[in-house]
Amino acid sequence: MEWTPDARELADLELLLSGAFEPLTGFLGHDDLHAVHERGTLTDGTPWPAPVTLRLPADVSPGDEVTLLDPEGLPLAALTVTAHEPDGLTSGPVKGLGEPEHGPFARLRRTPAQVRAELGGRPALAVTLRGPLDDLSEITATAKELGAVIMLLPLSYGEPGPAVVRAALRAKEQLPEGTIVVPVPLAPREEPEIDLELREHVATAYGATEHLAGPDPVHIPGPPHRRGLVVFFTGLSGSGKSTIARGLRDALLEIGTRTVTYLDGDVVRHLLSKGLTFSKADRDLNIRRIGFVAAEAARHGGLAICAPIAPYAATREEVREMVESVGADFLLVHVATPLEECERRDRKGLYAKARAGLIPEFTGVSDPYEEPDDADLVIDTTHLSIDAAVAQVLGTLRSGGWVR
Repeated sequence: MEWTPDARELADLELLLSGAFEPLTGFLGHDDLHAVHERGTLTDGTPWPAPVTLRLPADVSPGDEVTLLDPEGLPLAALTVTAHEPDGLTSGPVKGLGEPEHGPFARLRRTPAQVRAELGGRPALAVTLRGPLDDLSEITATAKELGAVIMLLPLSYGEPGPAVVRAALRAKEQLPEGTIVVPVPLAPREEPEIDLELREHVATAYGATEHLAGPDPVHIPGPPHRRGLVVFFTGLSGSGKSTIARGLRDALLEIGTRTVTYLDGDVVRHLLSKGLTFSKADRDLNIRRIGFVAAEAARHGGLAICAPIAPYAATREEVREMVESVGADFLLVHVATPLEECERRDRKGLYAKARAGLIPEFTGVSDPYEEPDDADLVIDTTHLSIDAAVAQVLGTLRSGGWVR
């Protein structure tokens, strides 16, 4: 089996393979995760501060070997599955199959072993940073006092990564000769103390004898009407979501203050996702593709409207993360028209075919629809006109400042 992990999992994979996450040799399973959360150690008592996890599809079993790919299909590692939980959590050791070939500042990437060899046993002051270093005097003075080489470790994960590396290279020009810069794709952890512990662990792996935590980035978001936004409709077939989405698109085009991209579920099926089936795996892939295109539109300040069924909560959450990772906003609209009403309408005759067994895995009949508990707006069109429903969504966009 081949699988492409998400961005955070790929970053953790690179650090596992490089040795920066030593003593870990692979992704953690349930027992180790419990120990990490409860005691800050692995089950064998080895100190370890943070979860390092991977989730795979349901058709994986212990003993399987999974080839982990980069987004362009290049094999990166072989994972030997030791455990696979119902929620997809998969543990097992990884073995490198090749070096990452792409990414900005690839020439600066080095493994911890290579950096330790370069240091040659000299003391090193590591500075981990996610933002620019404004005051270099403390770093210079500390390094002089310790007789240490300065090692800047820009934490280059995600969209802000290249800017963080550029900031480190600018700082290097003002620091003593011999200062080392090594990008580290370490994804941030939500809890500040755990994030700091993980930074210190990685710095030590690179040969640091002392560690300073540099600044986190300062985010000054622009006004909402200038930020990217994805309005993501979800609901059963026949709920009215596509009609509302089209109405919203038309209203926004009439207002004319936003660049609008419209991604209807049926249209995407014929173009972007042509050839996919309606199996769970293919439906998830379809939603990820929609999410990717929407996030790219929002990345540059556009407003994207999506209207797939999107029956699974985990996949909707993936799309939210895709969008928010590029600095855009995400608005989830649940068109919560009941199944009975959707089936009564049955404009395309799909429910009748599903009841007759002609359409397998049909959402609401032979396959589940997981109702969102995190919707920003809930609309039931049973007794609501489309114009009124569009007005509700547009009102939410105006009250949130996304449309003026």
